[in-house]
Amino acid sequence: MKQLALNWINRAGDDLTHWWQAEDGGSYDRFFFTLMILLLCVGFVMVTSASVPVAERLFDNPMHYSVRHLIYVMIGLSLAYVVLNVPIAWWHNTNLLLLVFGLLGLLAVLAVGRNVNGSTRWLYLGPIGIQTAEPAKLFFFVYLSSYLVRRHDEVRENLKGFLKPLIILFVFAVLLLMQPDLGTVIVMFGTSVVLLFLAGAKLWQFFGLILTGLMSIAVLIVYSEYRWRRVTSFLDPWADPFGSGYQLTQSLMAFGRGGWAGQGLGNSVQKLEYLPEAHTDFILAVIAEEAGLLGVLAVMSLLFLLLVRALWIGKRALQKGLSFHGFLAYALAVWIGCQTFVNVGVATGVLPTKGLTLPFVSSGGSSLIIMLIASAIILRIDFEVRLKGKHAIAGGPHD
Repeated sequence: MKQLALNWINRAGDDLTHWWQAEDGGSYDRFFFTLMILLLCVGFVMVTSASVPVAERLFDNPMHYSVRHLIYVMIGLSLAYVVLNVPIAWWHNTNLLLLVFGLLGLLAVLAVGRNVNGSTRWLYLGPIGIQTAEPAKLFFFVYLSSYLVRRHDEVRENLKGFLKPLIILFVFAVLLLMQPDLGTVIVMFGTSVVLLFLAGAKLWQFFGLILTGLMSIAVLIVYSEYRWRRVTSFLDPWADPFGSGYQLTQSLMAFGRGGWAGQGLGNSVQKLEYLPEAHTDFILAVIAEEAGLLGVLAVMSLLFLLLVRALWIGKRALQKGLSFHGFLAYALAVWIGCQTFVNVGVATGVLPTKGLTLPFVSSGGSSLIIMLIASAIILRIDFEVRLKGKHAIAGGPHD
């Protein structure tokens, strides 16, 4: 099953390469970069459209969130440019230090973070708010990728080697649940499970991990009153449409009004402060109402192609013997995929309500910046894979 999936990713990536890539190959993957820019453009337009009513009420400036979003895009792209010039070996060599920084950030937000809407997730440095869970996710995936390279045989053959990174994940999960932030825990768990599977973990370990994770999530839901309310409202949101099911019913109405082609850009009714978090966690509902099912499919296609391209880059890295590059590309790609799945599932009522942004599209400073940094890492991985390929071609006949 794993081999079939990898073969499909490889074929799809090769087809995209032949269709897009220039004769000289380019320095970076232009197809991945173009997809990212298109998603950012869609995000800016939809954040502007979705945020006008709430921005006008709160700040007397309908463009407040648009300008804020654009500033975060510029910051993210600037940091992405810096990261693009950082060798992947640096991430490999500093993975433990980054892991410690991630843990310290989660501890700091619990100690001195600001409580917003019942959750303590933001650490404020002057006027700048940082959601520490976002860099913590990135740093954990860097650590996990490095661990799978250093302990690859141990992970495949030894239960102890398989469990070590899961202990670290458990520590992160406990700190995140204290905020509380179950959505991030689910994304980290899902990404870790897939990465361990791709690294060659035994099937019984793989399925055992999934079962343990599902049982843990079930316990967390049953013994938490507010999580239980969210699950019951997700199962039947219309039972309490003005209480626990309010957000989901408003989202579903937006999807219903959109139909196939939508009401037209700017013509959403639900964004008129009926749908909470319309420009952040539930931006897909506004896209559905204004652009219809066709618009949603277009955005999902862009995200899907981005995911496939990132997986293909990881596959190429492994084929060239760059194990850390490959595992890290896989981790970042699966992370984007998991977060997209959760966001879409929440907006459509397939999953209980969780506060997670739609990658590259939703308004959200820390999330957007970290996603752009992750994208820069993927582009850097592709660059180094191409560089090794050119060196191998140049030096091959003389070896």
